[in-house]
Amino acid sequence: MISPQFFVEKLRAEGVEFYAGVPDSLLKSVCAYITDHTDEAHHVIAANEGGAVALAAGYHLATGRVGCVYMQNSGQGNAVNPLCSLTDRDVYHMPLLLVVGWRGRPGVHDEPQHVKQGKVTTGLLNTLGIDYTVLAREEAAAARQIEQAMACIRRSGEAYAIVVEKDTFEPYTLACARPDSGTMSREEAVRIVASAMDGADVAVSTTGMISRELFEHRAAEGQGHGRDFLTVGSMGHASQIALGIAMQQPGRRVWCLDGDGAAIMHMGGMAIVGQKSPGNYVHIVFNNGAHDSVGGQPTAGQCIDLVAIARACRYRHAMLAADEAALRSAVAEAKRAEGPVLVDVRVRRGNRKDLGRPTTTPAENKEALMAFLSDDSLCRG
Repeated sequence: MISPQFFVEKLRAEGVEFYAGVPDSLLKSVCAYITDHTDEAHHVIAANEGGAVALAAGYHLATGRVGCVYMQNSGQGNAVNPLCSLTDRDVYHMPLLLVVGWRGRPGVHDEPQHVKQGKVTTGLLNTLGIDYTVLAREEAAAARQIEQAMACIRRSGEAYAIVVEKDTFEPYTLACARPDSGTMSREEAVRIVASAMDGADVAVSTTGMISRELFEHRAAEGQGHGRDFLTVGSMGHASQIALGIAMQQPGRRVWCLDGDGAAIMHMGGMAIVGQKSPGNYVHIVFNNGAHDSVGGQPTAGQCIDLVAIARACRYRHAMLAADEAALRSAVAEAKRAEGPVLVDVRVRRGNRKDLGRPTTTPAENKEALMAFLSDDSLCRG
C-alpha cells in the first residue's frame, strides 16, 4: 500500500500544489492528508466535481500551473461538461491531473449504485480522450507512474487521470476536524422525523448513511419500506426526485431527507422547489458540516445559512433545529404549514459502527414505492 504522505509529496515534487475535489471513500486517506497539510488557498472541497474542474482551470489561468482534481468515479458525470467544454484541447486546452477512485471495478464486489459506473470508468476516460493509468500499490512503481503522468501533461497540455483501486492507500485519519457542536446523532434525528410521518406520506432519502438509518428505523419499528425511496446513488438529486413525486401527488406530504453535502452539491434544486412551490413538500437537511461517510471532510453546510437560502428561494417556511426539542417543534410545524418547508437540523458527525445496509435491491425499492403511490385511499382530498 501507498502512504498518503508519499503520494502527496511526490505530486508536490512534480509541481502539483493545488487540489480541488469531492471526497471519496477510496481516496479518504489522501483527502484527509491534503486537508491537514494544505492551506485554504490551495485546497477547496468543492460543491461538486464539475466545480472542482473549474476551480483547477481558474488556478491554471492565474498561475500557469497544473492543479489536481480528486473524485469518486461516480463524479465523472458531473465533471464531463467542463472536461469537454472548458479544459479540452478543442476549447481552452488546459492541463489537469485527475485522481479518480474506482468504485465498482468489475470483479470487485460493491454496492449496486457503483456497478454501472465501475464498468464504464475507464471507457469514459477513453471516450473523453483522457489518458490514464491505474495506480500501483507499491511506492516505487507509483512514483514512476506519477512522473510519467506529469510528463504527459506537460507534453500535451491536457488532462491525465490516475485511477485508484480499493485498498491502494494506507489509512490516515483527519486530524484537523472542526469541533462537533451537535447535540443529536443523525440517527436520532432521522427517527424523530420518520416517526412523525402520516400514513400516506412518502420519504425520499439521500445517498449514504441517512438512507441506511431510515431503513433500520423502519425495520426496528416493524414497518414496511414501501413508502421510502432510498436514493443510494445520484448524490445531490434527492430534492428533485421528491419534487417530481410531490408535484404529481399533491394529496400526499413528501419528505426529502437530505444531507448538507448533498444539498450543496446541486443547490440549484432548491430554487426549482421554491419556483414550483408545492404545498406538500418538506425538505429536512441533516447538517453535520461533513462528508461523513467518506472520511469526515468538511462541507460548507455549517458555514452558510441554509434557512436564509431557502427563504430566498421562496420556501414558504424555513427553520433551524439545533436540538431535539427544536426538531420536534419544527416537524410539528412542518406538518401544519403550507409547503415548501425547510428544516436545517444540526446533528453530530459519525454513525453506529454496526449500522446495516438495506436488504432490498434498488429495483425492489422502486416497485414497492410505486405500488404504495398507486393506492390513493389514504391521500388527502
